[in-house]
Amino acid sequence: MARSTPSPVAVQKFLSGVDYPATKDDLIERAEDEGADEAIVESLRQLPMDEFASPTDVTEAMSKRA
Repeated sequence: MARSTPSPVAVQKFLSGVDYPATKDDLIERAEDEGADEAIVESLRQLPMDEFASPTDVTEAMSKRA
């Protein structure tokens, strides 16, 4: 059974306070620090880009994966 992909809104909840531009590693570290579950951390690991200029970039990258 496939795990559902977390919504961009759910992911952004764990990325508050990130200083952009940010790397994928920055996003993963922040999400882990904020208590994100493994599904959210894994969704960040699978993002196709390595650097993001804004939260919108993260949301757009996540929607392209869905």
